[in-house]
Amino acid sequence: MPHRLLSLEHFRHRLAHADALPQLVVLGVLSGLVAGGLISLFRSADGLLQFWLLPGGSEQFENLPTLHRLLLPVAGSLVLIALFMAIPAHARSVGIVHLLERLNNQQGRMPGLNMLIQGVAALVALASGHSVGREGPAVHIGGAASSLLGQRLNLPNNSLRLLVGCGSAAGIAAAFNTPLAGVIFAMEVVLLEYTLIGFLPIMVAAVVGDVVVRLTVGEAIVFTAPDVSINTLTELPLVILLGLLTGLLAAGFHHLQMQTLRLRHWSIPTRFLLAGALTGLVAVYWPQVMGSGYDTIETLFNGQLPLGILFGLLLAKCLLTPVIIALGIPAGLIAPTLFIGAAAGALLGGLGALITDLPHTGVYAMLGMGAMMAALLNAPLAALLALLELTHNTGIILPGMLAIVVANLTTRFGFGLPSIFHASLQRQGLDLRQAPLAQILSRAAVGSLMRRDFCHTPAVLTHAAARALLDSGPYWLLVDSDARRFLLPPADLRQYLETLAEGVADTDTLDLLSIPAQRIDIEPLLYRATLKEALDRMQQQQLQYLLVISNREAPMGLISRQQIEDYYHQKQSVS
Repeated sequence: MPHRLLSLEHFRHRLAHADALPQLVVLGVLSGLVAGGLISLFRSADGLLQFWLLPGGSEQFENLPTLHRLLLPVAGSLVLIALFMAIPAHARSVGIVHLLERLNNQQGRMPGLNMLIQGVAALVALASGHSVGREGPAVHIGGAASSLLGQRLNLPNNSLRLLVGCGSAAGIAAAFNTPLAGVIFAMEVVLLEYTLIGFLPIMVAAVVGDVVVRLTVGEAIVFTAPDVSINTLTELPLVILLGLLTGLLAAGFHHLQMQTLRLRHWSIPTRFLLAGALTGLVAVYWPQVMGSGYDTIETLFNGQLPLGILFGLLLAKCLLTPVIIALGIPAGLIAPTLFIGAAAGALLGGLGALITDLPHTGVYAMLGMGAMMAALLNAPLAALLALLELTHNTGIILPGMLAIVVANLTTRFGFGLPSIFHASLQRQGLDLRQAPLAQILSRAAVGSLMRRDFCHTPAVLTHAAARALLDSGPYWLLVDSDARRFLLPPADLRQYLETLAEGVADTDTLDLLSIPAQRIDIEPLLYRATLKEALDRMQQQQLQYLLVISNREAPMGLISRQQIEDYYHQKQSVS
């Protein structure tokens, strides 16, 4: 018995249930280890590439000569063209949008080749100065690595979904050293739901991923922010105005990216070369737009650039980044989003200082950073926690909440815009919003409900074998023949045997296809499937029962539409 309880088969069986908390925590630990290890490699490679290419080290694109700033993004685009033209079309889909699409259509089954391409392509894009960030690739790599772990262990699909959430949280935590923001990001953006059973494994994954990165490559000190806050409540109207401004900027970013996505039918060389040329031309005048822009954000926290330069940077980054992302440059948009918000906040703070003599405008750069992230990603809580963890400044919680609320209201209800990731999926005809029925049924696999009290029999058998089947007391008889596979009620077989004349020999045979009985057609379904997949299959094929089978197609159990409906009503009444 102890060996069976510690077996992988028992582990899989427990994960089929929605309340398998100890097993899910184990998965959270494994997910954090795998995702943290890969993100450590990714961050190390990114740092080495930029140290080799840039005078002054990481993110120091401003130190490049003008001609180099013009040509470096074009050179990066040429490398990306060579990479993408050498791989099959299905491997070119990368990023958070790809992860959400696989989560919606493939139950979180992520391909390994796409993960590898994402890592290599993002390194090229970041090192060549494209206006992108590393957080999107980190989410893809973390989520895909965790999914591949689950696939390798043949885990049920309901746990694969949660593994993708664990990997996404670990990816954000490892990229920024912001574990709490990673947890909420996974809930708000990736899984689109908050569940008590999901919080703990995702939290464990984020913590483990963060610890792995700190042990291997050290702490990612993204910003050194001053300990400042608003001085009086009279500054709150300016905070509200900042929320409105960032909401408008997020809406403009959103619309520009959606319009540029119409060019995705252009060839890869055309799109990538256009992206490289645009980045190079803009970088000639505003080199700060290159890369993630963390160094510029820190400058805005600690000092004030001239208002003219700030306005130019804000305009350039707002116009360049959505176009670059929509043209297909394979990296993230979260870091550029933070840059835009910080620039908008610093600009508004600078204008406010001319009127009200504000003592420090860096606080508005911090607030703008969080508000822009919340508005564009439709993730207000994740943005607030990221703001807190990145700046280590608790004094900005109150104004940060106010700015984030106003920014979110502006984009969500003023313009009716969803998250930028979900909008990209909607352009592909996908809608990630799940009804309560789908949400509840996606959390458990068919193995948690299937009945095992059935007997498997061939269609032709002896009378003695038929009586032996009935003596075992099955709920159903699963009948196999060359023509069909079906369920037969044991009571119908018993009634038929009782009507036979005496003197029938035990060795005489009978055909279960020809006796008078009810027969229910049945189709196979892998044990990894969720209850939602089972119900969808039943509705599509108008079935009442499905046969749950193993990877080797051996029958494991039966599940009915009535069982699934009863499960849903039970969970709904509890909630």
